Amino acid sequence: MFTHIMVGCSDPARTKVFYDALFGALGGTPGFDTGKGAFYQHNGGAFGFTLPANGQPATHANGGTIGFGATSTEMVDAWHAAGLANGGTCEGAPGPRPMPGRNLYGAYLRDLDGNKICAFVDLDKA
Repeated sequence: MFTHIMVGCSDPARTKVFYDALFGALGGTPGFDTGKGAFYQHNGGAFGFTLPANGQPATHANGGTIGFGATSTEMVDAWHAAGLANGGTCEGAPGPRPMPGRNLYGAYLRDLDGNKICAFVDLDKA
């Protein structure tokens, strides 16, 4: 459906530390440094961040959320803790997320530039 997801950042070095910690909590590896940002490949998906090409300040999507897959509640908890420890802000503590027909557990953060991100595990498939 998509080739990758990219968000803007204002401080590539600091943002890389943040996302390296988050993807590490999900079993991924540190991102490939592009000089202006980084790319991550994990579980068939690609995610990146970069300084905006137009030189304008990075902004976040109002109402947008980027979701990352986890395989256990412990992984979601570790992801959330890694984000908080590296400068993220809580948008929703880890816990059950009721949805009709699905047994989900997830957590939400804002990254260093205000992008809303989450990690979820489907407990019926874990």
